[in-house]
Amino acid sequence: MPQFKTVRGMRDFLPEEAKIMKYIEDKARRVAELYGYQEIITPVVESYELLAAKAGEEIRSRMFAFRDLGDRMVALRPEFTASVARLVATTLRNEPKPLRLFSVGSVYRYDEPQRGRYREFWQSNYELMGSDKPEADAEIIMLTNSLMNAVGLRNCTFKIGHVGVLRGIMAEENLEEKTQNTAMQLMDKKLYDDALKLVKDAGAQEKCVTTLEKLVELKGADVFETVERMKECVKNYKKAEAAVENLYEILKLISESKSKIDIAVDAGFARGLEYYTGMIFEVTMPEIDTALGGGGRYDRLIELFGGEPTPAVGVAHGIDRIMLAMQTQKVPLEKREENKVVIIPAKEEFIGKAMDISRMLRDASIPTEVEVMGRKITKALEDADRRQIKYAIIVGEKELKEEAVVLRDLTKREQKTVKIRKIIEEIA
Repeated sequence: MPQFKTVRGMRDFLPEEAKIMKYIEDKARRVAELYGYQEIITPVVESYELLAAKAGEEIRSRMFAFRDLGDRMVALRPEFTASVARLVATTLRNEPKPLRLFSVGSVYRYDEPQRGRYREFWQSNYELMGSDKPEADAEIIMLTNSLMNAVGLRNCTFKIGHVGVLRGIMAEENLEEKTQNTAMQLMDKKLYDDALKLVKDAGAQEKCVTTLEKLVELKGADVFETVERMKECVKNYKKAEAAVENLYEILKLISESKSKIDIAVDAGFARGLEYYTGMIFEVTMPEIDTALGGGGRYDRLIELFGGEPTPAVGVAHGIDRIMLAMQTQKVPLEKREENKVVIIPAKEEFIGKAMDISRMLRDASIPTEVEVMGRKITKALEDADRRQIKYAIIVGEKELKEEAVVLRDLTKREQKTVKIRKIIEEIA
């Protein structure tokens, strides 16, 4: 018989890991509720044209793309934003703004598998559509901080930049959008020398190259001082000046919110997706060398998909990366006290009654298992103890004659005979 393995870059999550993943998902949903985001579900498979439109060359080259049986070019989603933008450009186009939308699920990229990077991974995704105000950008950063706090992560740092600063300078040099995109992708990979050479070779003036060179070096945790230095740097580049001012307004609102967020401004920061137009950010922690989440402003994507001009800002958080971060920092899950029960029939003829009692307990929302391995009472109790089940109900002949069972508290090592009709009362 062949020994089947998972496809490279895909993983199985065993119960303990699945539990952590679902725990993070629950926290992500709770944060969505707290900030007023409504959950939507979009397809895993979308048209290739939609997903490729503004994904960026790096992501386009790593998409799981194929022709379906109708000879249509389709792909597995590499991220959520394109799908949400499609929805807002079509079905939700007449909905009142702002739209606060939340999604959670798996996404796919043909990356080289390594720690924290797989070909199938999970994200929680938040999009705020309809506002071009700095308060919308500030909200997305605060929301991300809320999620990191909710799952118990420590020492998270936010790196914040603004695409409009770099693009503003290149646009004033009349560099083609394709050249700008390539330069930004090189910067995203930290290949700054290659990016600057590309800009120079495209015919940019020396002043432009020097300004970009200074910005690439400009970063700091004293955010307002760094922004002031950025202002000095981009003088007389009108679009870039406006972008720096916008970044200042966003940071000022975050500061005024009194959110305790560790922020560093990085003027040369770029992200791989081509659709970004404004503020961009990533959240990281020292123990893991990959971002736990990231996002930014994209004001022209919905229009590109045939919708009304709609400013938007969003973020995606890596659920499996957050799990890795929690495991690395040994963050305990919040314990939910549940009175789990196992029902052990003393004889085979009592299995039906055990099933009846289990149904009664589950109807009362008490998690209940029935012993299905045919084990003797002692072995079944040992197994329940090992799995930290709180109560065992033993269905025995003598007790059943009295319409009763033995209720054993496995934590206190105590037991008593209880009428079947009073079990729920006793356990609750």
